[in-house]
Amino acid sequence: MTAATADLDVHLVLRRDKEILLALRAGDAYGSGQWALPCGKVKPGESAVRALEREADEELGIVVAPGNLTVAQTVHARHGSTDHFGVFFEARTWTGVPTNREPAKCSALRWCPVTDLPSPLMDYAAAGLYGYLQAPGGLTIYGGAFEFATLRSAASTTG
Repeated sequence: MTAATADLDVHLVLRRDKEILLALRAGDAYGSGQWALPCGKVKPGESAVRALEREADEELGIVVAPGNLTVAQTVHARHGSTDHFGVFFEARTWTGVPTNREPAKCSALRWCPVTDLPSPLMDYAAAGLYGYLQAPGGLTIYGGAFEFATLRSAASTTG
């Protein structure tokens, strides 16, 4: 039996009160022309938290301390025959002013009210964002032959 493999991605839910920072993807980037969260791939030997710190600096020029991160949502997604496992981290505190540092991959940054997210929203980002807004800390499964589901975390179902 062959073991399943999946790409590991990190996504940053940068939260300012009731707004979330979204990026309009551009150029040759996956999802070009769609809104998404700042995100990226975890490199070999890198932890998900370290990857998120790196991506926040590379894409936005901000510093997000690991102690200021919470797991907002996890997503198991299928695009064609490729599985992705995405960890969506929420940060409400950071250092610096978010700035578009990758204009070839992102044509705009926008603070968006959580109750009025823009369209078109990239499907992967939408799965994680809507899962986060409905069941923070849960697991969302979508794509391919999967049926869409958001499962609540144990923490969100107790107390």
